[in-house]
Amino acid sequence: MPYQPGTKLRSTADTTEVVLTRAPAQDIDLRCGGHPMTTDGPGSVLLPLDQGYAAGTQLGKRYVNAAGTLELLCTKAGAGSLSIGPEVLTIRNAKPLPASD
Repeated sequence: MPYQPGTKLRSTADTTEVVLTRAPAQDIDLRCGGHPMTTDGPGSVLLPLDQGYAAGTQLGKRYVNAAGTLELLCTKAGAGSLSIGPEVLTIRNAKPLPASD
């Protein structure tokens, strides 16, 4: 499914919620905890967390893919890991500030 920056997504496996800050033009298979994410409201039944994708998400951190074409901001932390298909997203490192002499 193609996404636009500003899209709010929610996990179907845990409490994770994210906002897209950068999205590729093509379709992506965005997942959390091994299950597809949704734009719908919270469901009453959560899917079981895939243990291969259970490293968790951290509130306020930005997650990116290896190519740098996707960036997500975590607005609510959870137990599931974010991924595009099988590729787990990583936390984006902060840009160093210029030295002030």
